[in-house]
Amino acid sequence: MPDRITRLALAAVAALGLAIPVAGADVVTDWNSTACQVVYDAKLAPPMANRALALTQTAVFDAVNRITGRYPAGRSDEGKVDNASLEAAVAAANRAILSAAAPAQRAAIDAAYEKSVAAVTDGDARKAGIAVGERAAAAVLEARHDDGAMAAESWRPPTKAGVYIPTTIPAVPQWPARKSWMLASPSQFRPGPPPKLDSALWARDYNEIKALGAAKSTKRTPEQTQVAKFWEANMPSIYYAVLRSVATQPGRDVTRNARLYAAVAQGMDDALIAVFDAKYHYQFWRPVTAIRNGDQDGNDATERDASWTPFIETPMHPEYPCAHCILAATVGTILTAELGRDPMPEISSTSYTAEGATRRWTSIEAFMQEVDDARIYDGVHYRNSTEVGTAMGRQVGALAAQKHFAAAAKP
Repeated sequence: MPDRITRLALAAVAALGLAIPVAGADVVTDWNSTACQVVYDAKLAPPMANRALALTQTAVFDAVNRITGRYPAGRSDEGKVDNASLEAAVAAANRAILSAAAPAQRAAIDAAYEKSVAAVTDGDARKAGIAVGERAAAAVLEARHDDGAMAAESWRPPTKAGVYIPTTIPAVPQWPARKSWMLASPSQFRPGPPPKLDSALWARDYNEIKALGAAKSTKRTPEQTQVAKFWEANMPSIYYAVLRSVATQPGRDVTRNARLYAAVAQGMDDALIAVFDAKYHYQFWRPVTAIRNGDQDGNDATERDASWTPFIETPMHPEYPCAHCILAATVGTILTAELGRDPMPEISSTSYTAEGATRRWTSIEAFMQEVDDARIYDGVHYRNSTEVGTAMGRQVGALAAQKHFAAAAKP
């Protein structure tokens, strides 16, 4: 039997389904699947992976809209390009951005690109499409090259001289200083502080996660355990699969899908900027720290468990608020705005941390709530933190929808 790492890697490939065409998919959706696989194989940290896909989907939308001219937003000042291949443009935009973001995956990127452009039989249209895609990618890379993602981190571990503390540097402490896509500032949606440790709210959250989120919990049901395993996944693919549930619906067109992917990608990237701003501002302790020190919080309703461990490995950044929750709510809010009065399709995703299991939801709210619950079952986030993260995501999602969906399509 393969070990857990091998099983997760195999499940990741199955989860993304990159070798299997998606029914009803278009070139934008197909290439998004490829891009998700590229950032996974490159072993990019989730924040870096989300940034790479934001750059990619922005360039893709600009290229597609330049050819179709459907929306005023994102269309180049150079005007609409006629007789250019959409397939070649999307392939070229993806190739340029992904090669910059994940140079170690260049061979796989080039292979996907060559296969894609070879299917375009009209040589002139292919050449024109490639030029459009490359120009769109170059413009995005130029605009975002100094967005702060590559800045040297300078996180200072809290300690006293000579005293040992764990030596792992936390994730992306430079993220709050990044240039955003839509936020007026990284702190635009910064929430109020986490609960006071002597409050009833703190005791409620402490005791809930202590019972449900423990590695060997006897309170967590088998179904809750499956949910916890499913949402242990933290790479962008788990959310883009939800997006594909909408993008592959009958009646959708490639430009509308390109716009949707750009809105979600930029929204998710900004959501992480916002949540890391709050995380590093408050630096609130994780459950594994709090529960092992439950006798020091000044709350008689919280009892210490000296050997408590969470169901999954605790992420290396402060607890408050929940990052998974802000991402889910950002995606859900954008999808709600995109669908408008359209029929609500069943949405689904597949998880590489749950051996390729697929979960389905009949409403966006149910999807968002499951993510909130999962982080409690995982033992890494308190209930209040999930609620606050979701509220932040609704704000970021609304901002993204306003930016991308306000302009009406041309008839």
